[in-house]
Amino acid sequence: MANELGRSTSPYLRQHAGNPVEWREWSERAFAEARERDVPIFLSVGYSACHWCHVMAHESFEDPETAAYLSEHFVSVKVDREERPDVDAIYMAATVAMTGQGGWPMSVFLTPAGEPFFCGTYFPKDARGGMGSFRQVLEAITDAWQNRREQIDGIGKRVVEQLGAQQQPAGGALDLEQAVQLLKTDFDPVDAGFGRAPKFPPSMVLDFLLRHHRRTGSQDALAMVAHTCDRMARGGMYDQLAGGFARYSVDGQWIVPHFEKMLYDNALLLDVYTQWWTISADPLARRIAEETADFLLAELRTPEGGFASALDADTDGEEGKYYAWTPAELNDALGNEDAAWVIELCDVTGTFEHGSSVLQLRQDPDDPDRWHRIRETLRQARSSRTYPGRDDKVVAAWNGLAITALTRAGVVLGKPSYVDAARTAAELIRSVHLDSGRLHRTSRDGKRGTAHGVLEDYAAFAQACLTLVGATGEIVWFETAQALLDRTLEQFVADGSYFDTAADAEELVWRPQDPTDNASPSGVSLAAEAFTTLASLTGSVRYETAAADALKASAAIAERAPRFAGRALAVAETIAGGPLEIAIVGDQPELTRTAFTDAPWGTAIVTGAPGLAVPLMEGRQQQAAYVCQKFTCRLPVTLPEHLRRELRPAD
Repeated sequence: MANELGRSTSPYLRQHAGNPVEWREWSERAFAEARERDVPIFLSVGYSACHWCHVMAHESFEDPETAAYLSEHFVSVKVDREERPDVDAIYMAATVAMTGQGGWPMSVFLTPAGEPFFCGTYFPKDARGGMGSFRQVLEAITDAWQNRREQIDGIGKRVVEQLGAQQQPAGGALDLEQAVQLLKTDFDPVDAGFGRAPKFPPSMVLDFLLRHHRRTGSQDALAMVAHTCDRMARGGMYDQLAGGFARYSVDGQWIVPHFEKMLYDNALLLDVYTQWWTISADPLARRIAEETADFLLAELRTPEGGFASALDADTDGEEGKYYAWTPAELNDALGNEDAAWVIELCDVTGTFEHGSSVLQLRQDPDDPDRWHRIRETLRQARSSRTYPGRDDKVVAAWNGLAITALTRAGVVLGKPSYVDAARTAAELIRSVHLDSGRLHRTSRDGKRGTAHGVLEDYAAFAQACLTLVGATGEIVWFETAQALLDRTLEQFVADGSYFDTAADAEELVWRPQDPTDNASPSGVSLAAEAFTTLASLTGSVRYETAAADALKASAAIAERAPRFAGRALAVAETIAGGPLEIAIVGDQPELTRTAFTDAPWGTAIVTGAPGLAVPLMEGRQQQAAYVCQKFTCRLPVTLPEHLRRELRPAD
């Protein structure tokens, strides 16, 4: 049978449509084929911007002999982890449990019942460094399947049983002061960030620390944020020419990036730098926020108005080739004098092979106009290089994060184009991804994908809609958010416990339930945030309880490893501070901007004409701003400076 991936809406799967491997998409039909042939499933999970996924594809999946062996002895299934995070979560948990580590590409062997019995990640084509070759692994699996079948079936059943026993226990309240103290012990006082190399942008932890500073005045919390934001923005992980952050820094000094650029990272970091600017007024914070937002609009926006998932790490088969510069290349682009100035300013010291370096900006240039001119020249020169591949599928959850961040940044920074872009993306999700109340996870070229939305999709997009209500006064966003969150309670919650997949979704060997805030916020943390906002706008005890139940899932993680509960801790900070509710009656952009800028992050804000059908607006006719807590409101104010005094009484 032929490779079937050419019909997929996933760019990652379509990358493999030309492989000689007879790939199947994840489907019941693939498992039925395995049962009929009585062969195991080879499950390969990755994503389009994954460097080692490309390496394994070139080495093994493009090799005719390997493909022929797979076709004879296995049913091969390829999964885009970004499209099917539920499948990825299940088999990553199995991989970590069986091997002690995970990563992508993930290579898992399953029984036709979907039970994992052997797990790994990248396997080289030829044995090296103590690693067996991929062909050796395949032959060993085939031998075991044919000669020790009972043992394999037993392993698969035990793994599934153990996964089912790993559900996270619910905890109590999150201890915010303890979390700050634990983060301080893990903070790098020299190079900033948390832990050692590799260093990932700790966006959700920074969000928590900023909210904590706003509530308590903690200078330690603010100092950790300022140092980390400064070092990330000035290092090689940040694209000094076009804006936007790479996935992580390979080293501990934020110099050498892993070059893929992800939508969720840049959306989360845009929100952090915007929030940092509202607190510090640091020009660097505003510059990075604007450049990151501009990067989203220039390089990740799709023709339909959504935001693409990622830019690839590789170009022309070489990681980072698009972004790195040699002194000779700088000389060619700029001439000797300007090149010498940039080489010193941007630490071009030959970090990589062939003497190339990414550009850093460890200090502000002494001649900003010269830097601006050179920056534009280098951007033009770079545009002649092969552009990184773009995964242009639109993921509902990540677009939700981008919509929230762009809306806040647009209002706070006085950039209406950001709010317009956020609204357009939200319209795409609402019109294409929503179908009879059910949210689909992905689309591409305006065509809805087949994967159903998971908890993070519902919660992130609901919060995005609620943020838009505050910026636009359009009731459709409130109605959409409430419908999504009502369905969340119906489909994703059982006995107060949240699951990542809906009750009516495809039945898998295990129903995933992970409260960890990792590369992006967990679904349950996002749900806690969205329900907190909705409760503030409606006064509903039902939604308030839903938020509290969601936060309980993160208590145990926050107690021992707050780095992996950043979004949950941020939401807990909002709840500890009130939360505040602001109703702005009438078209009053300056009051709206003051509310977004001077209220703590997480404040529920609604603006609109008198009579807007949001409970917080009920009965309000005077064109003014009302600051409330638990629907108990202070006297209305009509001037931005008076609203600011209400929101920052100590200033």
